[in-house]
Amino acid sequence: MKKIFTVSTLLLLGSLAHGADRPAAPSSVPLDRACDRACLYRTLDGFLEALRQRDPWRTNWSKDALYSENNVAMPLGEGLWGTLTRLEAYDLRLADPSNGQVALFGAVNERGAISPFVVRLDVRDGAIRRAEMLVRRKASEPRMMAEPKFEKKPIFDEVIPVQDRLPRARLISIADGYFDTLQLNDGTLFTQFDDQCNRVENGVQTTNNPELKQTSPSLAMGCAEQFRLGYFRYDDRLRDRRYDLVDEERGLVLARAMMDHSGRLQTFKLTNGSVETSRYLSPHSYYMFELFKITPQGKIRQIEAGFLTVPYYTPLIVEPQTR
Repeated sequence: MKKIFTVSTLLLLGSLAHGADRPAAPSSVPLDRACDRACLYRTLDGFLEALRQRDPWRTNWSKDALYSENNVAMPLGEGLWGTLTRLEAYDLRLADPSNGQVALFGAVNERGAISPFVVRLDVRDGAIRRAEMLVRRKASEPRMMAEPKFEKKPIFDEVIPVQDRLPRARLISIADGYFDTLQLNDGTLFTQFDDQCNRVENGVQTTNNPELKQTSPSLAMGCAEQFRLGYFRYDDRLRDRRYDLVDEERGLVLARAMMDHSGRLQTFKLTNGSVETSRYLSPHSYYMFELFKITPQGKIRQIEAGFLTVPYYTPLIVEPQTR
């Protein structure tokens, strides 16, 4: 008989994060039996193979395993497990051996429809304790600026020399400063950007992209220029911020959070005096993953984001901190 995990308690955990807009404290308790990068990647590969076979029982789960898709707790085998045609080639992965975390940005094909996909696994003693997936399906997200392109970005795989690596707490503070800059964006920068900074959202490059200039002039600008002009003034809150995975070896921080749009703001002035109309005129939130590549100089060099619309003020589901 197949074992069925109950996940009803997970639905209650979201209330723990509701209203928390500051980063969770990094875990300082070592794992009982640490799993190194190669071990974490093997676990991820096993999970992906089980997903390809549409059979979650082909991989190893802990007795208290928790599973969610698009911030909704559900039984294993539901959601993408029942509809996946194949995994596409895009494979941007990162690992945090100090915290038992591994994640991947990729793309999934469901009967010919290709969607951006993010998965985060929490691994304990060789078993998956938490699997969190985001699938941004076009059918449920009609507002898309362009078709996604899944192109490899070698910058994410570059290893930082040991002597140049920033400590975990510093990397988190730089990523958190990005969210502070984005929240009620008024032109003030609370973090630093590399001159070559680019951002990709759901497979679409949303900086330095002249092809999308007619959609918004900001999309042809660099990261810092967009923020200095205040183009994102309509982002009311970046809350429930979590920083579970920090890959110090590569200078990467994976954040997950909720972004609120109240819909109250109709027009606003940029710092250059021009008037913009808000993109969001009704209340909703975004459930999101955002990955930051940070240089040894403490500047954000590359951003990869996946997000989708959820009901306004939806709390982020979080698991208990037991490490």
